[in-house]
Amino acid sequence: MVKSKELTVGKVADRSGVKVSTLHFYEEKGLIHSWRNQGNQRRYHPHVLRRISVIKAAQKMGISLASIKEAFESLPDGRTPNADDWAKLSRTWHKELTERIAYMERLRDSLTGCIGCGCLSMKNCPIYNEDDKLKSNGPGAVLLEGLNKC
Repeated sequence: MVKSKELTVGKVADRSGVKVSTLHFYEEKGLIHSWRNQGNQRRYHPHVLRRISVIKAAQKMGISLASIKEAFESLPDGRTPNADDWAKLSRTWHKELTERIAYMERLRDSLTGCIGCGCLSMKNCPIYNEDDKLKSNGPGAVLLEGLNKC
């Protein structure tokens, strides 16, 4: 018999709108926690639903699971975020999102400039890397990180 303050994995999945496999994944990543009953079945405290809500909301905003985990770890005794915690977390994530939006806008503007200049000529394009001169700057499209324009 399930105690009233315990939720089965199926009940948590149903109430939170995520798949059981997602709950297992969140648990593997240390975002939520369960315990095993005498029949070796997972059980969750009801407050896990709020944690899952925070995870889902943060993910919709583009916040990484690593950042969510870091935020949860900053809470005293690993408790579930309350309204004050959410305000603090959202301020932190607001800054992160603002920086990401600014980066994406610079990237978008760089791409527009690149396409507009006819960079297919390979003479003016900042991405063109004759003789692999950019190797010393690291792997990948390193000039895109600097967001240089043609």
